[in-house]
Amino acid sequence: MNNKYSICFMSFFFLFFFSLINFYFVIYFIMNNLVIFLEWELISFNSKMVVMSIILDWMSLMFMSFVSLISSVVIYYSKSYMMSEKNLNRFIILVLLFVFSMILLIISPNIISIFLGWDGLGLVSYCLVIYYQNVKSFNAGMLTALSNRIGDVCILIVVSWMINYGSWNYIFYLDFMKNDFSMIMIGVMIILAAMTKSAQIPFSSWLPAAMAAPTPVSALVHSSTLVTAGVYLLIRFNNLLVDMFFFKILLLLSCLTMFMSGISANYEFDLKKIIALSTLSQLGLMMSILSMGMPKLAFFHLLTHAMFKALLFLCAGMIIHMMNDIQDIRYMGGLSFYLPMTSLCMLMSNMALCGIPFMSGFYSKDMILEMLSMSNFNFMIYFLYYISTGLTMFYSIRLTMYLMVNNFNLLSVYNLYEEDYIMLKSMFTLLLMSVFSGSMISWMIFYYSDIVYLSFNMKMMVIYVSLVGMLMGYLISHMKIYSINKFMMSYTFSNFLCVMWFMPNLSTYGLNYKILYMGQSFLKFIDMGWSELYSGQGIYNIMKNYSIIYNIFQMNNFKIYLFSFILWMMIIFFVMFFSL
Repeated sequence: MNNKYSICFMSFFFLFFFSLINFYFVIYFIMNNLVIFLEWELISFNSKMVVMSIILDWMSLMFMSFVSLISSVVIYYSKSYMMSEKNLNRFIILVLLFVFSMILLIISPNIISIFLGWDGLGLVSYCLVIYYQNVKSFNAGMLTALSNRIGDVCILIVVSWMINYGSWNYIFYLDFMKNDFSMIMIGVMIILAAMTKSAQIPFSSWLPAAMAAPTPVSALVHSSTLVTAGVYLLIRFNNLLVDMFFFKILLLLSCLTMFMSGISANYEFDLKKIIALSTLSQLGLMMSILSMGMPKLAFFHLLTHAMFKALLFLCAGMIIHMMNDIQDIRYMGGLSFYLPMTSLCMLMSNMALCGIPFMSGFYSKDMILEMLSMSNFNFMIYFLYYISTGLTMFYSIRLTMYLMVNNFNLLSVYNLYEEDYIMLKSMFTLLLMSVFSGSMISWMIFYYSDIVYLSFNMKMMVIYVSLVGMLMGYLISHMKIYSINKFMMSYTFSNFLCVMWFMPNLSTYGLNYKILYMGQSFLKFIDMGWSELYSGQGIYNIMKNYSIIYNIFQMNNFKIYLFSFILWMMIIFFVMFFSL
């Protein structure tokens, strides 16, 4: 086997079997209601100990199983997708580092090891986003890294606040220290950290920008690793946070994130950005249901979403590959004739995303919306939820129409070549999971049944908004986008909707412009001005002048000897004269 691909196959087999073993343990742990807490003493010096803690329960094992499965499939897919890449091994090693950072975060009951995994995710995601080294990638990588840095600082503050307690094993303090001021501050910092990692308003602008990474990385980042780390952390800290006022603010912000990303996706023409904005919408859904105090339901949606979102990105990668690296959906169309298998996978994953009955997304989304209808939250939250559900159907149908139904808009002589079997195998693995994982996980997790008691119209509300969204998506994909703007209040308003409510301008350019301008002034007037004159250039000029004088002395030896002889004679004469 070619050495270039050996690490690829080894990684794939290791992660795939690790996933299967984990899944077996999940079933065993759920049946026996087991939790294993391990402590491993690394170093002991005098009375100080450095201890590594690991928690294994059904939740951490199931999440690890899903992360391992998706990453193994993505690595197998990369073998074909990144075939022309000279440094394929470097790419695979970066992806493995990314996955191991996530696994470290999943199994940690200790805030220090959580920070190691958290920071590992941020660092490796930066390396992967700037993998294709161009200006766009560098800008996106810096935006991603700096946005996540805010969350890293919050986790560091949590580490310092937890010095007040006996240990950094936060899991012991969540219940009985709930009303302590330090623990409340820790809760606020954890919510802030989770908001940055899961890209909630006002930290949303980095998520679509991170699309500069290779498509397999996008599939991994947006399904089960980087963006879900914040949701998973909040699920772990849920006992502490559930009664906090700040959690209610998170509910509002996450509902607005869901709404904002749903609208922006309908104005977007970049294939990967549409899918990224749909991820943002689903993250808002997870965060909001978590804020209502339903962590199990949020975790359920996190797992089902991971499967169909990874599949959606892999299909997008295949389409971009076939379209000669074109990502604009206006050039596409009629792909169901040219790429039938990819179109099948794309359509199925879109259906799962929309919550079409008996696909995996249906089990989690329908349960979330019914639990919302059962709860006593205000009309605004209810309205945002259902409108966002309709918008999901809206942009999914629009995307399907642009890709598969409308006319092919590229060159008339363009030839779409045969689909790649390695990529198709990866996609069909995830397709099976996208169809079956919802029912399978719901039967495993919810072993007691909640009775949902709703009126007929409230029960059918999901169907109503989905049908309206489907109709709107169909109509808009047949009209030019400019004709829609006539129905909006003005061009500015539609532009406001299109660019994520000016989020990139506010959170990126708005913050950076003045600081960068000030930095430029400092560079001009101080670094290259006064400090140069009085330090670098000034010292250089003085030393240059002295060296010229010394050089004159050294190059005229006879004159110097004569001059020094006369000088010494004069000194001796004066000494003798004044001594008499």
